[in-house]
Amino acid sequence: MSKRKDKLYEGEKLRDFRELVDRYENRYGKKIAFEYKDDPKDTTHHEISYQQFANDIKALGTALLSLNLQGKKVALIAPNRYEWCVSYLAITTSDISIVPLDKSLPDNEIKSLIDRSKVDAVIFDEKYNQVFEEIMAENPTYLKQYICIGQNNHPNFSSYQHLLEKGKSLLENGNTSYKAITLDPNKVSILLFTSGTTAISKCVGLSQSNICSDIYALSQMTDIRKEDVFLSFLPLHHTFESTCTFLYGTSCGITVAFCDGIKYVQKNLVEYQITGLVCVPLMLEIMYKKIEKGVEEQGKTNLVKTMRKVCNSLLKIGIDIRRKVFKDILDKFGGKLRMLIAGGAPMNKEAIQGFVDLGINLLQGYGLTETSPVLAGENDKYKRAGSVGFPLPGIEIKINNPNSEGIGEILAKGPTIMHGYVDNEEATKAVLKNGWFYTGDLGRFDKDGFLYITGRKKDVIVLKNGKNIFPEELEILINSLPYVSESIVYGKPDPKDDDLTICAKIVYNPEAMQEAYPDEKAENYHDFIWKDVKEKINKSMPAYKYIREIIVTDEPLIKTTTQKVKRHEEIKRILGD
Repeated sequence: MSKRKDKLYEGEKLRDFRELVDRYENRYGKKIAFEYKDDPKDTTHHEISYQQFANDIKALGTALLSLNLQGKKVALIAPNRYEWCVSYLAITTSDISIVPLDKSLPDNEIKSLIDRSKVDAVIFDEKYNQVFEEIMAENPTYLKQYICIGQNNHPNFSSYQHLLEKGKSLLENGNTSYKAITLDPNKVSILLFTSGTTAISKCVGLSQSNICSDIYALSQMTDIRKEDVFLSFLPLHHTFESTCTFLYGTSCGITVAFCDGIKYVQKNLVEYQITGLVCVPLMLEIMYKKIEKGVEEQGKTNLVKTMRKVCNSLLKIGIDIRRKVFKDILDKFGGKLRMLIAGGAPMNKEAIQGFVDLGINLLQGYGLTETSPVLAGENDKYKRAGSVGFPLPGIEIKINNPNSEGIGEILAKGPTIMHGYVDNEEATKAVLKNGWFYTGDLGRFDKDGFLYITGRKKDVIVLKNGKNIFPEELEILINSLPYVSESIVYGKPDPKDDDLTICAKIVYNPEAMQEAYPDEKAENYHDFIWKDVKEKINKSMPAYKYIREIIVTDEPLIKTTTQKVKRHEEIKRILGD
């Protein structure tokens, strides 16, 4: 590229999370850091200032140090809530390692990961009381402190609130143990389990320097303002939400509003006057289909198409009237939504362009837990639908052994790359080689340096004739059908010719199908969907990519808590062992 595109703003370096807490106190003070409700039906909102947030972090950190936890490990499991954020930073700024756990894990997996990580203490939401009562009854020698957020009836559980008050009292009486801590930003102190069953999940070891480097890189790419209000929707244990919304967002002084649940997203966007949202493409595609449906019901489809063209023509001469023209549509999302950050999977180009045409800045990115997580992204000026942008400042990305189409495994190097998998030298050596991290993802660069993700290396369907088929490419096309909620493409072994048959499992939206075919029974939906697949998808591709069989259902696919499809589990369910 003749012109650097990966830096628009100066950004601001962070050494460690201590500097982040100092920024809360000294720069943002009385500004609102968090806003939330106790119940979705409540009309009263709790507001927490940055000063109170910093005070609570110091108090809880002081209390944790009084329990002799410095240099040890503490697990954290809870839904997205203020106490999660206080606990995360209190732990990590007290020279204690943190093990954030997935809030949706079944009890047996919580027990397994607690055992694998050998934590010295755990902070947990009251909804996990029973599983930790069972763990305590088993009397693990390593786990000494059980700290419950909320109500508990177990005499040997400590109360989070009491611990917080204890820390405040210690500080008032001159305790300086927290202030005396000096952090090593390069020390592995964030231990994250990858998604998957506990038997195969790996524990990623990150340092505060890893995450602070990602925050610095992001601050050079996007214009997040202290006036912004972001909705925290994805689970905080996941690095995408933790780094982008929580840590990066609060480093900019935004207000974080906690979502009441997936069915309340639109309501929360309105009542909190949300300006930004970090989420996965599936959610945005659903939102966009609702917008299209609303426009169609009002009989304004042609009008909106015309006005999109008019607005885009005016943009070319520097006149932007999009948010005025489409005010009625934007008002359904609160009227303030200006930024969407998406990652984790490819996204439908039509939906991307649709949001942009409405005047919403949609930025796509790419990364992994092992990379803190963001490696590449679009910025406020340079975007290209279908791509994930370009390497962040300070990150190198190259394509390993590209084929004739320029597609190969994505390798990355830079300060955000993990130190390794904890207690798993063999797995670490398999992905870290000569300073490069082998992502396992396939991608390519276009002539302008934009990166495109084509799929997972292990998910590519290789036919007998050597042709490669990337499932995600076909899934984007299937998901563009108006009644499709989601889909998965896979290869089914064909014993007749020892090859693979390209198949798809398609999940339809019952309401959308009923609207499209009001006089038809559900058992006939397969035929209508199959007709669309053959005529609208197969005919647009070479014959070797044709989908030959489909399964049609309204049952959702198996997903992680960040709404990514668990591809191998779903295919196993379809094909059996």
